[in-house]
Amino acid sequence: MIAKESLLIAIDFDGTIVEDAYPKIGSPKIFAFETLKRLEKDGHRLILWTYRSGKRLKEAVAFCKENGIDFYAVNHSFPEEIFEGKVSRKINADYFIDDRNIGGFLGWGEIYQLLTNETSNVELKKKKGLFSFLRK
Repeated sequence: MIAKESLLIAIDFDGTIVEDAYPKIGSPKIFAFETLKRLEKDGHRLILWTYRSGKRLKEAVAFCKENGIDFYAVNHSFPEEIFEGKVSRKINADYFIDDRNIGGFLGWGEIYQLLTNETSNVELKKKKGLFSFLRK
């Protein structure tokens, strides 16, 4: 369970917000922008934390802005921070959302539930099929 106070959340781009198609921009992951907008609305500060730089970074930021997300900071802990190469590039955040987590990417619905301790009103039905005996 995560507290209700405002969180600083660092989010990867390729493979997390969009399908991984680097250096191109992949299609948005299901519920990515809806969840990010909801997190912003809930008062959380979102940081785009990505390997991208230069032109590729500008493309990613523009893509997110076109989809309604204007990040608190991009590859920095706060907007005014200047990276001079003298200190670590690791940023300060309460949570990091990345497709490279151990166990892989959970999905945006599950991430939102973990961050807010809310549950969905929609019950997902399991599909029946040839391999349904593998699901418990």
